[in-house]
This record gives sequence, structure tokens and C-alpha cells, in this order.
Amino acid sequence: MSISEKYEWHKDNYLVSTDREKLDVQAIHRYLTRSSWAKGINLAVVSASIENSLNFGVYHDGTQIGFARLITDYATFAYLCDVYVLEEYQGEGLGRWVMECIHHHPVFEQLRRIMLFTTTAPWLYEKFGYEPVNRENYAWTITRPDIYANENKRD
Repeated sequence: MSISEKYEWHKDNYLVSTDREKLDVQAIHRYLTRSSWAKGINLAVVSASIENSLNFGVYHDGTQIGFARLITDYATFAYLCDVYVLEEYQGEGLGRWVMECIHHHPVFEQLRRIMLFTTTAPWLYEKFGYEPVNRENYAWTITRPDIYANENKRD
């Protein structure tokens, strides 16, 4: 399997694709900059994050309506992040479907550890076998939730 190999899944008028060429980086940026986890993120950072990830675009009749990405070494580990479906498409099972697509990707199937951090949809991830990491002295992090807001104040 090649890292650059593209995968696609179809369902009614919806498409999930790993084809980076299909991504609407401006649309992804518009959503992320108003999200609870990346508020104020700039376009250059979004572009760099996409360039360095395994991306899953969600499309309806050719228009991007959702996104998710895996930051991964393509061998043992991945961090799942930036998962979203636009509000007007929520409630149709698309979040669950994109997660199914991610879980069926050949890279995902070989990974030893997949991490994610969420405050918005733990119920979704729980359905796919994710568990909270609450063991003492097990998972460690440096977290800077306001990094993008502070960046704008320095300019």
C-alpha cells in the first residue's frame, strides 16, 4: 500500500475521500476557525496540517460538508482530530459513516494505538471502541487551547 494511494467510499449522494486534491482548504479553515478546538486558527496552519496528515473529506454532490484527519506515522500510531460535519448535515449519520470509513482504511487497520481528544462527541467515539484514558501517570500532554487567539494578539 502506498501512502499516497487514494480511497473513496460512496453512500447515496455522499462521498468520503482521501484524495487531497478534492479538499476545499478554505471551507475547512472556515469551520475550524469557529470550532471550539481551533478557534482563530490561521489558514497557513490549516494548510500545513492538511499537508502533513491522512485526510478524509466528506462531500455532498461535490461540495465539502465535513472533514477528519489522522496525524500518523503510517505504521504504529495515529492521532484522530478535526472531525466535523457541517451543522445542516448533522443528524443524518454522516459522523458515524466517516468514522466507519476511517476505521476501514488500510492504514488505520494496522495501527497499534489511536488517540483522540474530544469534548464535543464522546458518545460517537465510544461506539467505535475508544475509551477515556484515566489511568494515573499514563497519558501526558502539553495543552495550549488559546494558542491561535494569542497569536493574533502578538501581531
